[in-house]
Amino acid sequence: MPSCPYRTQGRAPQLSSQPGEMMHHPAIEMLSPASLKPYPRNARTHSKKQIAAIARSIARFGFTNPVLIDEADQIMAGHGRVAAALQLGLAEVPTLRISHLCETDKRAYILADNRLAEKAGWDREVLAVELGVASGGPHDHELTIDGHTVRATIEKR
Repeated sequence: MPSCPYRTQGRAPQLSSQPGEMMHHPAIEMLSPASLKPYPRNARTHSKKQIAAIARSIARFGFTNPVLIDEADQIMAGHGRVAAALQLGLAEVPTLRISHLCETDKRAYILADNRLAEKAGWDREVLAVELGVASGGPHDHELTIDGHTVRATIEKR
């Protein structure tokens, strides 16, 4: 297991294009979703309804976001996608093996990965265009793609 030299020095690793200098180029590996091990302390939960929505998205658009796994095939990010793949009966899913993190940083990454997306906002003008609406006043809109519903209220500012 890697040590955490950068965390203890109080700085993040610098990215470099030089071989062996903190630049990691993991390759996509196609693995059976049944062979992947859930992270036992995963704080993120997925309802059956959400898993079904993820499965519909995968069925329509393909498996476009690889599952992140560690050196022991334990899931770091992608528990919902793996559950959906199992529901769909997929033989393989794309994975990226992340092996450069120490155990402490791995645990921190798993939490951070789940929290960062939650904190993102929406550009309401772009959302209005993407939903195909005019931005002339307050509107409630709903877009349903294979049972996955996106709802938005667009207000003129």
